[in-house]
Formats: sequence, C-alpha cells, structure tokens
Amino acid sequence: MIRPARPLALATGALVLVCLLSLALGARALPLDQVVGALAGTVTDRDTLDVIWSVRVPRTLIGVLAGAALGLSGALMQALTRNPLADPGVLGVSAGAAFAVVLSIGLFGITALTGFVWFAFAGALVAGVVVYGLAGLGRDGMTPVKLALAGVAVTFLLSSVPSAFVLVDPESLSRYRFWSAGSLSGTGTDLLPQLLPFVLAGTALALTCGPALNSLALGDDVARGLGRSVGLIRLRAAAAVMLLTGAAVAAIGPVVFVGLVVPHLARLVARYGRAETDHRLLLPLAVLIGPCLLLAADVVGRIVAPPTEVQAGLLVALIGGPFFVVLARRRRLAEI
Repeated sequence: MIRPARPLALATGALVLVCLLSLALGARALPLDQVVGALAGTVTDRDTLDVIWSVRVPRTLIGVLAGAALGLSGALMQALTRNPLADPGVLGVSAGAAFAVVLSIGLFGITALTGFVWFAFAGALVAGVVVYGLAGLGRDGMTPVKLALAGVAVTFLLSSVPSAFVLVDPESLSRYRFWSAGSLSGTGTDLLPQLLPFVLAGTALALTCGPALNSLALGDDVARGLGRSVGLIRLRAAAAVMLLTGAAVAAIGPVVFVGLVVPHLARLVARYGRAETDHRLLLPLAVLIGPCLLLAADVVGRIVAPPTEVQAGLLVALIGGPFFVVLARRRRLAEI
C-alpha cells in the first residue's frame, strides 16, 4: 500500500522554499520577511514591490511552469521507453522543438509564443519520430544505447541549422544565442497566459496516464492481458510530451537534462511512500521536483558570478552531464 502524503509533502515543501529563494535572491537581495510581507500585502516600499511583483514573481512562475513541464515529460518518456536515459533533450525532442522555433522566427518572422509554439510541437514530433526510426535500424532492434546515440546525433544535426541562421541574419535572430542557453531572465507577465494553457493541458493528460503506465511497465503483452490498449497509452503520453516540451522550449529555450534527472529524484523521494515504481505518485512528484531543479539552477546562476548572470540551462547541464555518464555506465543499464 502506497503512502503518498509524506513524499508529496516533502516535494511541496522543497518547492515552496525554492520559490521563496527565487523571490529573495538576485542582483538585489531581499530578506525573506520582506518577501513574505510583499506577497501578503503588508510591505509598502515601492521599490521592493516593483522588484518582487514586476520582475521576480513572473520569472518564478515561468520557472515553475517550465520546470514542471520538462520534469513531467522526462518521466513520461522514461516510462514509455522503459529506459532510464530517456529525456526530451537527450532524445532530440527539445532540439527539434528549438529548431522549429528558430525556423519560424527566421523564415516567417513570428515572434509571439502563441505563434511559434505550434512550430515547437511539430518540431518535437518530427524529431522524436526520426530518433526512434534511427534507433530501430539493425538486426538487434532498438536498445537504450542506440536510442541515446541516435538522439545525440539528431540533436547535433538540428543544432547546427540555427547557428547557420544566426550567421546569415544575426540581427533578426539576435536573441537566439541567449535563448538557446536556456534562461528565465527577461520573462514577463505577458508570457504566463500564453504558456499556462499548454502546460495545464499537457499536465492533465499526463496525470491520467499514471495507472496505464504502471501496466505498461510490466511489458506490452501483460498490459494487453490487463485490457490496456498499448497503442492508445503511447499516443496519449506522446501527445502530453509534445505539449509539455513544446511549450517549455518555446518559453525558455532548449534546457536539457531536467527531464533526465527529475524522474530519478522523484523515484528517490517516492521511496518514503513505498511507491518508487508507481507512476500515480511519480508523475505528481515530477511536477513538483522539476521546478525545484530549474529554479535552484536559476537562483545559483544569479549569485555565482555577480553582477552578471549564468543561464539556468548551463548550470542544469553541469549537473545533468555527469548524471548521464553515471547512468550510462551502470551495469544494470547495459542489461536492459
């Protein structure tokens, strides 16, 4: 019998703490009591209110939405593929979304999220299909190592095209290099209503897949024997991954490794509820832990090299790179 209360409370507490730190720390550090007072309406200092409500609250909320989207999409991909290396970034899905976004900006002059987010969805879908097609070539079929190698190859290929656009027309794509590093800086309140519907729709669709993913983890034949439609499960989960990844990439850029690390952290926390393999708990935990990782990287990036900032995507990559190597070297992974 699972006990979800403790792990969910632990993850929620961590998220609240990281959000408070995101509101308090930056170029101008604010005491936590002032942050809480500004949120409660008891602080009247205009400068403090402007910093919190105009700059840091939108940035934090975007980090929560994007982190939840990336963490949840990673958990879905690992469940679908039964592969602990699966991740929207590692498997080329994020690169496909980023490629399509840059293409929409460079060729069609689209600058609004509601415009190029559809290109991000299409790019994520095409990249995923190509990676799975390449990984399935050969006599031995698809393996975790081949899937990862195909994802890396497609990622490098798709990443080279935006660089060519920057060289040809650097003025129209002046923000690309900053955006491609993955940053929450510069996000405003106007982005929230555009991002929120896609993330909510993808999250709702993903959470309904939890019981079905538990059946799928037992194998396709067992899942069919339990009355599950394997094709429908994969279709629903893939649609959720496209919604979540496309929205997150369109908003903050192709931040990699969040989707790789978060599911493993979710399994670690889920042990306190005796449910480290139950996706009914793992998926909600990924929603909570994803923002913790992304916002923590964003906070560290603000204070590690003042007065400049280090993009959150770069710091997440510093964590995710070694994490990926450790996973790839595990003997159990080689036997999957």
